[in-house]
Amino acid sequence: MDVHHFSTDALDRAERFGRWHDMTAAALIPTVMHSDHAADFRAEAHVLDLGAVQVTAMRYPPMTIDRTSRLISRADPGYFQLSLTLSGEMWLSQAGRETALTAGDLLVYDSSQPFHGVTRINDGRLGHIVAQFPKALLPLPPREAERLVALRMAADSGFGAMLAQFLVRLAGDGASFSPSDAPRLTTVLLDLLAGTAAQRLDARAAPEPESRRRALFLRIQDFVHRHLADPGLTPRTIAAAHHISVRYLHRLCQEQGVTVSGWIRDRRLDRTRRDLADPAQRRTPVHDIAARWGFRHPAAFSRAFRAAYGCSPSEYRECAQRQ
Repeated sequence: MDVHHFSTDALDRAERFGRWHDMTAAALIPTVMHSDHAADFRAEAHVLDLGAVQVTAMRYPPMTIDRTSRLISRADPGYFQLSLTLSGEMWLSQAGRETALTAGDLLVYDSSQPFHGVTRINDGRLGHIVAQFPKALLPLPPREAERLVALRMAADSGFGAMLAQFLVRLAGDGASFSPSDAPRLTTVLLDLLAGTAAQRLDARAAPEPESRRRALFLRIQDFVHRHLADPGLTPRTIAAAHHISVRYLHRLCQEQGVTVSGWIRDRRLDRTRRDLADPAQRRTPVHDIAARWGFRHPAAFSRAFRAAYGCSPSEYRECAQRQ
């Protein structure tokens, strides 16, 4: 399985902080960053893409991070992010909660709500791992998921310890797995998170039939992610690849609060959004990026992009790369 590496060491000092900001906006979610170390920002990231879930291990100097209402209104992928602090200290304010984290602590935060984060370490660089996934995949009822946001979870025992160990192993040894392992790794990660959350919230675990349906949905989601560039990706081809009826596929998606076509469209739009925000692709025509992710008709793509993000693809690219 491919692991993508990014380091600011090979860049000129003046470029380092800006390129780190751009990388995190494209690989994770757009935020506003400030750092007293911006003049010489030495940072690195290792990104493992499992399809449904993305795992990013990062080391960077202290900074402040803000996810603003303006950024959310412009583009929100609807993700939860699970963070494991490895070194240093973090503070996060979201959903009316103020949470302090040290090494070994876990936290879930929500891309759809503003947050303010501060990281600090006495010497060196802070380290943490972030696992990012669509909110519909969190195996908890919506009310329990809301209770989990910005709630500290210790990783010193029980499911929390197993989850932290799994994240560390996955981030450090991702290249030893094959792409076909991605759905199983995703299932393990989310099930460990469900167990950790259940212990923290004293909630009941998901029933076994629901767990099996979720596992099937994860396999379907991985299939969709791997075939997003295929304009012929349809509910019929997805159902056939998983030996289920189109009707059952629609029912699975309805349980997750999405439609099949809408889900495919949103994932494609998110991939185009990331590419448009990538400075390395600033010279790639918008219509080429759209075609890369399965949009056959430029006009239809522009309408869908504007409906999703409130601006045209060209306007989004200009704003994203100007920040």
